[in-house]
Amino acid sequence: MALLIDADVIIQAERKAIDLDAWLRQQNQEIKLAAITVAELWRSTERATGIHRSRRHEFLQRLLLAFEVVPYAEKTAIAHARLWADTEATGQPMSPYDLILAATAWECGATIVTFNPRRFAPVPGLTVLEPQPPE
Repeated sequence: MALLIDADVIIQAERKAIDLDAWLRQQNQEIKLAAITVAELWRSTERATGIHRSRRHEFLQRLLLAFEVVPYAEKTAIAHARLWADTEATGQPMSPYDLILAATAWECGATIVTFNPRRFAPVPGLTVLEPQPPE
């Protein structure tokens, strides 16, 4: 099973609030990024200015070289539509980006790694992991 890293974890790693490299070394699983996560992170790069923009750009370039990106393709789109309908029907709507990340994880059988697991609580059967500092 793969780990699908949420944007919030990447942002904390960029800010050096978590040693993501150390945490990932402790995991015995393949590490991936969802296409929606790449879009969220790249948007923050596009909005950044000055030195922050170039640093963020370099950080994301290294990240994209290190991890496989899971595309948003037809199967993911169908999983997304199902989750979207289900969460609306149960009165537990989610943000569009979280729905796409959940659908990506659901479709490829991955675990979402995030600092905010409650955001994904409306999705039944989804495995979510909150990273803890290495011991």
